[in-house]
Amino acid sequence: MRTDNDTIHALLEPVNAFLQCATPDAWIEEAKKPENLTALLVDHCNCELKASQTAMWLVRKYAVDKESGEKILSWAKPYEDFVYRKQRDIVFPEKKHMQSSELTLKEGFPCGQDLIDKMVRLIKEEFHHFEQVLEIMDNRDIPYQNLTAGTYAKGLMKHVRTYEPAALIDKLIMGAYIEARSCERFAKLAPFLDEELHKFYVSLLRSEARHYMDYLQLATDIAGEDISERVQEIGRYEAELILREEKEFRFHSGIPAAA
Repeated sequence: MRTDNDTIHALLEPVNAFLQCATPDAWIEEAKKPENLTALLVDHCNCELKASQTAMWLVRKYAVDKESGEKILSWAKPYEDFVYRKQRDIVFPEKKHMQSSELTLKEGFPCGQDLIDKMVRLIKEEFHHFEQVLEIMDNRDIPYQNLTAGTYAKGLMKHVRTYEPAALIDKLIMGAYIEARSCERFAKLAPFLDEELHKFYVSLLRSEARHYMDYLQLATDIAGEDISERVQEIGRYEAELILREEKEFRFHSGIPAAA
């Protein structure tokens, strides 16, 4: 019977092979400082929302009709009201009502149903993770607060090609790297956190690892050809962002700048 460590190793092996660098120890040292816990959790919370918003945007732009796109936007409204409109009495919706079967596939888009199915599952999981982080924060009397976004995702988006389907393929590859990096950081940071956070971060590994593989498979299928060269190229950009010096600490930030 496999141990928990064996399972974690099996999940992380392809993730670590995919990433072109490991998270530097200097970031771990910064992330585990008690004074950075609020920034870590708030930014993690925001990352979960951003991940769901990205997946919704992909489905709305490429795979469904206008009416279905409006339905997807309604899924996000309670979360966006909480974050952007500061409505703290929000009751978040049940995820069982968010179903790909309720969405109408746009004609003529290759792999459209597969994109819808994978992204809807991701959307629901990221919303659930958002709520889990909020609950942890609430239990620790850490209020949700506005926090400037990190530069990691924007740094990657600078390299997206400007024509289709290359733009979509690039965004899917970047989605794979973001999810893989999140998985790797959860695993590296978990041993240095308290029992509750350790257990929570380890619990996220399986879904994050699957999200990275879903994004990469979609990019491959939509391209209909070998994309390994482009995957490697974007991986180099991602590694540069992780290894650069950065003053502001965030979940996906680079090496902490010297004081």
